[in-house]
Amino acid sequence: MFTRRFDDPAASLDFTFEGQPLKGRQGDSVAAALLGAGVTVFRQTPVTGSDRGPFCLMGTCFDCLVEIDGEPNRQACMVPLRNNMAVRLQRRGARIAP
Repeated sequence: MFTRRFDDPAASLDFTFEGQPLKGRQGDSVAAALLGAGVTVFRQTPVTGSDRGPFCLMGTCFDCLVEIDGEPNRQACMVPLRNNMAVRLQRRGARIAP
C-alpha cells in the first residue's frame, strides 16, 4: 500500500470508519480516503458474506458500497468526502428504505 502525507492541514478532513477516526484530503472520494487510510474491505456480499473492496473506482461496479451518515448502498467512489462523515462497512444486504 502507500502512505499519504498531509502537508497542508487546511486540506485535511476528519471522518470516521466503523467509529475509528481517520483523515482524508479535500477533493478525495470516500473510497480514495478509505484506501489512503489503509481500509480495503468496504462491504460484505449479501449471500455469502464475502468481503469486497473497490474494484473500478468509477461507478460501474458496486463493490465499494458503504453506509454513509446512516444511508446504505452509497458508492464510495462516487461520493466526495466531507468533514465529519460517518462511514460504516455495509454488512450483507442493506435494506433500501421505501
